[in-house]
Amino acid sequence: MSQIPAPPSIVLVGGRGFGAHHLVRLREREAAGTLRLAVIADPAIAAEQDAVDGTPVVATLDAALELVRPDIVIIATPIGTHAALCETALRAGADILLEKPPVATFADMERLLAIQRETGRAIQVGFQSLGSHALPALADPALGLGSITRVSATGLWSRPLAYWKRSRWAGKRVLDGKPVVDGVATNPLAHAIATALNIAGLRTADDVASVETELYRANDIDSDDTSLVRISGHSGTPVTCALTICASPSTGEDRGASVTIEGTEGVATFSYTTDVLTLGDKQLTFGRTELIDNLLAHRNDGTPLLVPLEQTGAFMRVLEAIRTSPEPTKIPPEFVTWHDTGDDAYPVVMGIEAAVREAARTGSTFSELGVPWAYAARDSILSTISVAGTDVAEYRDGAATIPFSSPRPYLHEIRTRGGIVVSAQHPADHDWHLGLGFAVQDANSVNFWGGRTYMPDRGYVDRRDRGRIIGDALRESESGFEQELTWLSHDQSVVLRQQLAASWRALDGRAWALDLDITLLPPGDRDVTLGSPGSKGRTGAGYGGLFWRLPACRDARVFTADAEGEDAVNGIHAPWVAWTAEFLAQPEHTGTATIALVSRDAEPDPWFVRLADYPGIGSAVAWDTPTVVPAGAGLRRRYTALVADGAPSTPEVGRMIEGDAS
Repeated sequence: MSQIPAPPSIVLVGGRGFGAHHLVRLREREAAGTLRLAVIADPAIAAEQDAVDGTPVVATLDAALELVRPDIVIIATPIGTHAALCETALRAGADILLEKPPVATFADMERLLAIQRETGRAIQVGFQSLGSHALPALADPALGLGSITRVSATGLWSRPLAYWKRSRWAGKRVLDGKPVVDGVATNPLAHAIATALNIAGLRTADDVASVETELYRANDIDSDDTSLVRISGHSGTPVTCALTICASPSTGEDRGASVTIEGTEGVATFSYTTDVLTLGDKQLTFGRTELIDNLLAHRNDGTPLLVPLEQTGAFMRVLEAIRTSPEPTKIPPEFVTWHDTGDDAYPVVMGIEAAVREAARTGSTFSELGVPWAYAARDSILSTISVAGTDVAEYRDGAATIPFSSPRPYLHEIRTRGGIVVSAQHPADHDWHLGLGFAVQDANSVNFWGGRTYMPDRGYVDRRDRGRIIGDALRESESGFEQELTWLSHDQSVVLRQQLAASWRALDGRAWALDLDITLLPPGDRDVTLGSPGSKGRTGAGYGGLFWRLPACRDARVFTADAEGEDAVNGIHAPWVAWTAEFLAQPEHTGTATIALVSRDAEPDPWFVRLADYPGIGSAVAWDTPTVVPAGAGLRRRYTALVADGAPSTPEVGRMIEGDAS
């Protein structure tokens, strides 16, 4: 008598979030005898209990592999963990059901494909919509569509603030120096893109010719929550995806997400969440094959996988384009309405439903449609700073900065000679923080800092008083440049003229220095008064002047020669201020570095520092009282910025600064 084979053993990595959905499906199949859930690996569950309904729970996949050699590993964990976990499971001899998006970078995908070929195991990616029986039906001539000419996807979903608090990686592009890419197009509405690409015949990476992105954010997050993605292929049909999670909540079954297929003989709309295909006045409802069942069939009899990793290459081209794009553009607050309160609060972008539908219908970007909140300008790099043959910074014109954030020239990315990035632009918490630059929040009642303006007894108010700073062409030398800049009010009148001289040099093998000489001049015979929140009564907030926004840091230390810590340094008069930390701005450009600002003036302005709320340091030209820029004479400030690899001690920083000055 032949022996009945044991059902395949399963390890589920990640038992909460979407992992809970997998757990329900696994229990159903376990009851039917088609598989055996051997172990759950989840650190949060393991901290609370050692078993769930009789299934052992451990903290890690490695710990699970000590208990069992599984036939299948299901990975439903944060995006940034997928690549390493998948490699571990493959090398343990398991087939994989890998949640979407499969990995956080295209390079990770190429590496996994190589390991898959090496190990001979299968990887099924969790785009559940690609299991719909509607997809093969679209190719049936009897459907009446004819040849497919264009595909578009729309997503009109809503997410409350609680959604962005669900985990540390929620809404991040990078976390702890590693790519995450958790945005609308790569996570909640990723199925819209994957389904549209599949229908259009764009599946592998080689199928894709180009990807265009226009990314926005209404929430205070790093990633995109409202996006337009346009994909063309070497063959197949073009795809446009217009997606947001800043729409009004939908009551429909499809929750406002669908794919439209235009053919030579008709148009169909596919609700990929309900498997309903609408063609004219006909509605066809299809079944769906669960991806775990398809993977089991693949193991049993060689049934082709519905979503093999290689067939998600086109989607990964889109993810990579989003990952490597500039930061998403902030949607100005005047175009966003907030509903409800607390963690239930959610934003709705003005006119978003019409914008999404029109973009998908026409294949246009939001900016091409002239949507009032769309802003597609990009910075031009005016000068590249190079030290001993290594590019260490770019000077930008600020064209990508929206009017709400007071456009102005600035330096970014600033890097150590070893390549560590030590500046940030347009961070989620303060979109108007721009690398290293000079600006004030009040110059004759015009806000050149960006954002809302501080008013005594009222706090921060949107006064629509924001200006912008524009620059003339640079006069460049081998290691420096000069530029004339104009500070323009919101009514285009000239508030100030600025003269800027910048020069740079190597200090030693690990450090370089940037000298900045800044003079402000009133345009006529009247003085100009500079102010700050501090000069208007906000204690400890006298910011305005030279300001350096730093990226995410770990183990940060802010100090002068005689003081250390945010409270001790903020507002202090000292010749210099320094910051040492492990900088975590970008993958492959992270590490420990030290930056310092040095005043070259006889009477230094107070230093402004923030560490607990966000990382940044700067001078304060109007700390707690207004500062007058006299007509004719003007106001001059001179600084040196030092950038060094490593973590020199306080005396070493002091000696570096003294040696540079000698």
